[in-house]
Amino acid sequence: MSTEARNPRSIGLDKMSAAEIVRLMNEEEMAVMQAMAEAEEDLGTAAEKAAEAFQKGGRIIYVGAGTSGRLAAQDAAEMPPTFGVDPERFTAVVAGGTGAQTNANESAEDDSHAAVEALNALRLTTNDVVIGLAASGRTPFVIAAVKHANQKGLWTCGISNNISAPLADEVDLSIILRTGPEVLSGSTRLKAGTAQKMALNRISTIAMVLSGKVIENLMVDVKAKNDKLKERCVRIVRDLSNATDSEAREALTANDWNIRTALQAIQSD
Repeated sequence: MSTEARNPRSIGLDKMSAAEIVRLMNEEEMAVMQAMAEAEEDLGTAAEKAAEAFQKGGRIIYVGAGTSGRLAAQDAAEMPPTFGVDPERFTAVVAGGTGAQTNANESAEDDSHAAVEALNALRLTTNDVVIGLAASGRTPFVIAAVKHANQKGLWTCGISNNISAPLADEVDLSIILRTGPEVLSGSTRLKAGTAQKMALNRISTIAMVLSGKVIENLMVDVKAKNDKLKERCVRIVRDLSNATDSEAREALTANDWNIRTALQAIQSD
């Protein structure tokens, strides 16, 4: 597997200075952008499928273990404040449960039965989609999850960093992010993890754009839970209308900081 192979450029890593290691890691990260470019079409397809599921009332369910699971949980957690969606619409099934999101549980990735149990607990419907993430493409927890989802009639996607991995044979769409061997051999929280995070950014963001959660390039369903976000709401209302800052703030305050209704109120005046 390329993600477990030794990187010839970093064999002398323990003898390098900090600055030399930074430079090497920066140069190696260029492989991430190349991998993302090669996967553009497939990532677009995954985003379209996620948008279709969302618009039908379904869920986008990420499945992962270790770094992949934590990245999945992070992306899912960011969807409600960014796009105002219900928390269950984007959810992450992580090997080892919620505790593994902050404390590594490496043995959990081998528990195939737990993956099936976790999906069954979600009461899957055919409107849902399941996206499995595994840098190796061989993680038993992830493979068991996508196989089970397929048997239930759900559309599935697998994101991995190795070609010819078993995950690719179990999903409707296989996305391979060819990031190559890591600077620190086998540490897939580096290039592989960066590429996976970028892939999830694209899939979830595009799905929301296609689902009408964005006007122009503005997140009009953002939840104004703090002062910074309230200021963002003011700017968005101002940019999408003829309102001044004070008029935008007044409209937002009168409409429970809902950008869409504030805009309607301004336009009806």
